[in-house]
Amino acid sequence: MFDLEMIRKTILEMPQKTAEARNLFKRPLTLAEKILFSHLSEPLTSVPKRQDDYLYLNPDRVAMQDATAQMALLQFMSAKKKTAAVPSTVHCDHLIQAQQGALEDLNEAKVTNKEVYDFLDSVSQKYGLGFWKPGAGIIHQVILENYAFPGGLMVGTDSHTPNAGGLGMLAIGVGGADAVDVMAGMPWELQCPGIIGVRLTGEMSGWTSPKDVILKLAGILTVKGGTGKIIEYFGPGTESISCTGKGTITNMGAEIGATTSVFPYDSRMADYLNITEREELVALLDSAKDQLSADQEVLEKPEDFYDEIIDINLSELEPHIVGPFTPDLARPISQMKQDIADNDYVDDFSVALIGSCTNSSYEDIDRSANIAQQALDKGLSAKTHFMITPGSEQVRATIERDGQLKVLENLGGTVLANACGPCIGQWKRLDKEEGETNSILTSFNRNFARRNDGNSATQAFIASPEIVTALAIGGKLSYNPMTDPVPSDNGQDIFLEPPFGEELPSSGFKEGESGYSAPREDGGNVEVVIDDNSERLQFLEPFDPWDGKDLAELAVLVKAKGKCTTDHISPAGPWLRFRGHLDNISNNMFIGAVNAFSDEVGKGRNIVTGETGVDFSSIARTYKADGVGWVAVGDENYGEGSSREHAAMEPRFLGCRSVIAKSFARIAETNLKKQGILPLTFSQKTDYDLIGETDRLTIKNLNELAPDSVVEISISHEDGTEDIIQTSHTMSDIQVEWFKAGSALNLIASQG
Repeated sequence: MFDLEMIRKTILEMPQKTAEARNLFKRPLTLAEKILFSHLSEPLTSVPKRQDDYLYLNPDRVAMQDATAQMALLQFMSAKKKTAAVPSTVHCDHLIQAQQGALEDLNEAKVTNKEVYDFLDSVSQKYGLGFWKPGAGIIHQVILENYAFPGGLMVGTDSHTPNAGGLGMLAIGVGGADAVDVMAGMPWELQCPGIIGVRLTGEMSGWTSPKDVILKLAGILTVKGGTGKIIEYFGPGTESISCTGKGTITNMGAEIGATTSVFPYDSRMADYLNITEREELVALLDSAKDQLSADQEVLEKPEDFYDEIIDINLSELEPHIVGPFTPDLARPISQMKQDIADNDYVDDFSVALIGSCTNSSYEDIDRSANIAQQALDKGLSAKTHFMITPGSEQVRATIERDGQLKVLENLGGTVLANACGPCIGQWKRLDKEEGETNSILTSFNRNFARRNDGNSATQAFIASPEIVTALAIGGKLSYNPMTDPVPSDNGQDIFLEPPFGEELPSSGFKEGESGYSAPREDGGNVEVVIDDNSERLQFLEPFDPWDGKDLAELAVLVKAKGKCTTDHISPAGPWLRFRGHLDNISNNMFIGAVNAFSDEVGKGRNIVTGETGVDFSSIARTYKADGVGWVAVGDENYGEGSSREHAAMEPRFLGCRSVIAKSFARIAETNLKKQGILPLTFSQKTDYDLIGETDRLTIKNLNELAPDSVVEISISHEDGTEDIIQTSHTMSDIQVEWFKAGSALNLIASQG
């Protein structure tokens, strides 16, 4: 088993470390607190304030997917370290484009992405990282199968890293620069999170699945309700949910902005660990079970220990569908017909997709196959295109052996590679053109405009794999399998029964083709080569340090209106191929942002030349060449979505000095700080309205920049008038030093 001794050390040290924290706090601890405070880089001397003070932590491991790993490892190489300080892995799952089917798409990816795969493999060998080859599986499923463990702390360069919370781990999505800190052996900084307690009671039945827990919660908390907070599940209902079902719930905690989500250790986790050949770990965990859940006093009186408590009765929970365009537009399936009528959604949806990192477990596929077999027995088949994405080679090999894959194919399904595919826009969709309105239904986690297929007019909805499969048979979003017969041409009433599926394979998992490459014991002689003419990879040059002066006469490159997610700032899809080449990928900067001055998408006004309707990236390049610094202005929850630090590195590379917004998503704000950009928040949100397209901004008194300081900005308008506004920031002492050094990486390198 991977890293058994590290896990053993972590678990055995927990009692003493949590006792120290309990003594300092003079109260019982939640599960999240136990895990956090048992990973401190040095003991606390005072009680940290939630969502205020910073914690300095030593995570147990790092995980990176291939798209984000490129920039993370390029930064790590610049840090001049000989080897990774903690166990770390790279997973090749994002760069495989879905088009024809599993084998064809995988073979095409190995050719198309050979340069990148070779780079990632060689860097992994040189610096002691485990390497999971293309086709091995999606990072979060592979982590659950091999590395996640209750009581552990992990960072990962993907926003859905919290998937491992289904196995009792605090797993936190971060930008690549944060991963570099951990791999370099530096304490990792996290603002002490708030904690939301979600009490689960009852037990699911019928068509309801674990997916519906998080879809309902997204509707309650919205996409920013979890920002700066950990979601901690507790109550008797937690034990009724499988380990992989818990993973589905914690995975999608990213959609409500949560730092991470976690479940307490129980027998369902032990069952999963046993069947994934980690029996030796179960005995250790069983002996430490009290450490792997909240203290009993917390469970008896949770309102005294959580910032907020949300109750969900699983026995009353109805299947949900969310969307389109945002994962928090939630409704029970019984309300879908009315919503379609009220909002003119496209009822005859065109594609149904199941799988992804969120919902590709054995249980998910078995329940979906059960529905598919019911349909086949009644002479039915899928009325829409139907695609299946296995989460890992282990899952794929097992469902092939046990027959579920064949059943889904017989229904009309196309099996895709063990990779992210359409979930992240890696889908070469040929049946719809840009601007053609249509709807799709997925069991994925994210559904922003253009997210899946690049088409801004695609209405993407999310549901459980069971509901997606049933609706693929029904062919309409308005079909409710709980109450309705399957729509048919002959008028015959055919009903589907609620699905049944095995939680885990009775014959155990089949390994399938091995996709793991262990690092060399000594990689010092491995040479990492990047072709000077490469379009996909580029060595990094350090950003310039701050010159000690106020940031004067900054232009307003973009003022974003409404949602400005990382998909708007630096989309994935075809741009994934440039993730290792900062110059080339910077051509997509703000390509999806809505210009508040014109409502144009991705285009603005060059105030130096007077041109309008110009790509934001082109304007920024002009400003950079002319020595003009600039700012970006954001609305609420700026940077929502993915952990991709390219949404911070591209602006920094093209001359951005500050992003000023009404509010920030957690990872996006940290990424900006890491790259030496000032993330500032309007003290009065209405000041957003004061900033005009041709204004010049001066950010004042930066020599006084310190934690909790107010930052004053003067806005010089074209008519000669001026406004003075106040902004705040969340920078700690060390983060101020990042700004002064030009980036966190500059500071690390300067410290040796």
